[in-house]
Amino acid sequence: MMQDEKGRTAGNNVPMIYKALAGVIADVGSVAKDKVNRQQGFKFRSIDDVYNALHPALAKNKVVIIPRVLERKCEVVGKTKNGTDMIKVICKVKFGFYAEDGSNEEAIIYGEGIDTGDKATNKAMAIAYKYACFQVFCIPTEDMVDPDAESLELQEEGTKGQKAKKAAAPKAAAQPKKQEAKEKPVSEKKAEPEKKAEKPEGSETEVNVGSPATKEMIATVRAEQKRTGVPDKIILGRKQVNAKTIEELTIGEFKYIMSIFEKTPDRKGETE
Repeated sequence: MMQDEKGRTAGNNVPMIYKALAGVIADVGSVAKDKVNRQQGFKFRSIDDVYNALHPALAKNKVVIIPRVLERKCEVVGKTKNGTDMIKVICKVKFGFYAEDGSNEEAIIYGEGIDTGDKATNKAMAIAYKYACFQVFCIPTEDMVDPDAESLELQEEGTKGQKAKKAAAPKAAAQPKKQEAKEKPVSEKKAEPEKKAEKPEGSETEVNVGSPATKEMIATVRAEQKRTGVPDKIILGRKQVNAKTIEELTIGEFKYIMSIFEKTPDRKGETE
C-alpha cells in the first residue's frame, strides 16, 4: 500500500507513531535531579538519567530515535589559564521518532557545548538529545525556564547604570588616595581563587571551570552587554553567579552567562 512521508496509508489516516509517543509519555514519568554541579552547587539531570528513564518506555512502545546533524558551528571563545583554547560548538540536530509501521515525526533542536579538548561536539549533541526528549515526551523538570524569564531586554536599567557611573566619577577623581586604599582588599581577594586553582589534583576540566575567567572572556561579556544593554547588576544578581564584579567571574560563570546572552535579543536601535 502507498504511504506518504509520515507513514500514512490510504486506508489508515492515524499513523502508529502518535499512539506510540503517547505510550512513552504515559510510561516514562519524571526524571529526578540527583546530580550536583561541584563548582556552582546546583542540581541537574544528566544525559544518562534521561537514557535510563526513557529506554524501558521506548522499548515497550517500540519507538526508535534517530539523530541527524543538520548544521555544526565551531569557534574559539577564550583560553584557560594554561593557554589552552576553549572551543564552543553549536549543533542543529533533527531527531526522527519512528514507530514499527515506519510512520514518524521529527523535532529540530539546537545543542551547545564548550570544552578544551575534543568533547565539545559530544556535549552539544547530548544537550540537544536531552532537551528534545524533555519537550517531546513532556518529562517534568524544574530547569525548563520560561523564555520570558531569560529575555533580558533591560535597556532602561542599563541607562540607569550608566548614569550611576557618571555620578560616581567625580567622587573617584576627588579622592584618589581613598580609592587606592579600598582597592587593596579586592586584589587580595582575587589572589585566593588563583591559589585554589593550582591546589586541586583532580581533572583539569573541573579546575578550569572554577578558575578566574580570562581577559578575553571578560571582554566577550562586555561586548555582549553593549549589544544587549544588560547592566552588571542583572548579571551579578543571577543565583548561579557568585562573583561580586564582572571582572571576578569564573570560567563556569562565564559559560552560563554566555548561554543566556545567546537567547537575548539586540538592544533597541542597535541593529537599525
